[in-house]
Amino acid sequence: MIPSAPVTDAALTLFPRFTPEFGDDLAALLTWRRDVRRFRREPVADSLVLELLATAQLAPSVGNSQPWRFVRVRSATLRAQLARHVDGEVARARKAMPDPDRRAAYAALKLHGLDHAPEVIAVFCDDATEIGGGLGAATMPQTREWSVVMAIHTLWLAARAKGLGLGWVSIADPAAVTALLDVPPAWTFIALLCLGEPEEPHVVPELERLGWQARLDGGANVSER
Repeated sequence: MIPSAPVTDAALTLFPRFTPEFGDDLAALLTWRRDVRRFRREPVADSLVLELLATAQLAPSVGNSQPWRFVRVRSATLRAQLARHVDGEVARARKAMPDPDRRAAYAALKLHGLDHAPEVIAVFCDDATEIGGGLGAATMPQTREWSVVMAIHTLWLAARAKGLGLGWVSIADPAAVTALLDVPPAWTFIALLCLGEPEEPHVVPELERLGWQARLDGGANVSER
């Protein structure tokens, strides 16, 4: 069972005044949040994993529905099956690329750490949850899934703050992962995550370093009406 993240009485009664130094640290944390593919094999303390998962659940959710469901994949057999499945999907995606140069660049990328990451966590959205009474989700039920993504991002930052890295494995068929992990039918697959200490921490994203895709100018994504 995952314990709730501790909240002190002072935190409940006194609105914190964050310092400029804290703001700088937060900016550094966001900058150093990387999508990690290469991990050291040393195990992560079980207590730390549970602490991080508790922190992740401080994320906002529509109607306070808290629809996230985390599945720690501990079975070596299941992990091997997931790795084989993802490898097959990676190969399928590579073959579908018409540009041979792009295909070669894609083949050079390492796209998951399922074969060696200390922790593998599958994340689902419980679409049948009655928590929150459906508030805020009647018109846009997908907000439950977006809430789960918020929890994943919170987990990502919390892990980085503890010196760990997280990798989101997105090249996976939701139906296949759901079947392999034998979860309730109302759970929608959101993410397959690898967690552990990064082999080589980098401030620059790997896809930038390898010339796949540079980060865009953020201003270009903002418009007004």
